[in-house]
Amino acid sequence: MKARSAPAAEDRPDLASRPPLVRELLLVAGLFLVYKCGRLLAAGETTTAFHHADGVWHAERALGLPDEGTVQSLLLHSDTLVRIANTYYATVHFPATALFLIWLYWRRPRHYLWSRRVLAVLTGAALVLHLLVPLAPPRMLEAAGLVDTGQVYGPTVYGATPEADPLANQFAAMPSLHFGWALMVAVGLIAATRSRWRYLWLLHPALTLLVVVGTANHYWLDALAATGLLAAALAGVRLAETATSRGHHLLGHTPLPGGQR
Repeated sequence: MKARSAPAAEDRPDLASRPPLVRELLLVAGLFLVYKCGRLLAAGETTTAFHHADGVWHAERALGLPDEGTVQSLLLHSDTLVRIANTYYATVHFPATALFLIWLYWRRPRHYLWSRRVLAVLTGAALVLHLLVPLAPPRMLEAAGLVDTGQVYGPTVYGATPEADPLANQFAAMPSLHFGWALMVAVGLIAATRSRWRYLWLLHPALTLLVVVGTANHYWLDALAATGLLAAALAGVRLAETATSRGHHLLGHTPLPGGQR
């Protein structure tokens, strides 16, 4: 019987670099609570949010970006397709990101630490922008002429009265964390794996982009803003880890596990 070959190095988790599970659960839960509370704190800037929305809409037209209605019109050809898009928007965002972090924790601990840090920086920066620049999504903007597919076709995660929604701040369109998190999931999986098919993970943010635009929850510029923030988060985390590694080297210490590859 032919002996099985040893697994590749990338398939053997570095157990020494895996952080304590309880600590990580508390950190991720804390990040989620900050995300939810931060969005709620940003509520109440209705007039300013619509003013910013007008500016974003006209800026997109000036830049020659396609009308968000072009994507939505494709969805509206089928009630089933619209409901699938709404369901994707409502149910994939958090579970996909959670599964991404769980898999990295068990299979790629060093990549997990890097990805968790990047997601934390991205989310924190996004929440600051949500607080400073409230923005009504295109589904609320009369000039856009778009359908609120969640309210009309269902399912939806938002209340019918945005100003009184107790569960979510509906005036936090820019940047789109739906797209930003999806893009980071793809980047993280591409970095952590070696399959020739790994770039297919980019289908996740691509589909997310079509969904958030087609359901009129986000503008194109929301996704561009998220991309810029993610690039800044990736660069910032890398610089911080490089500085930390150099500091340990100068002090004659062994660098702590979890730095970027």
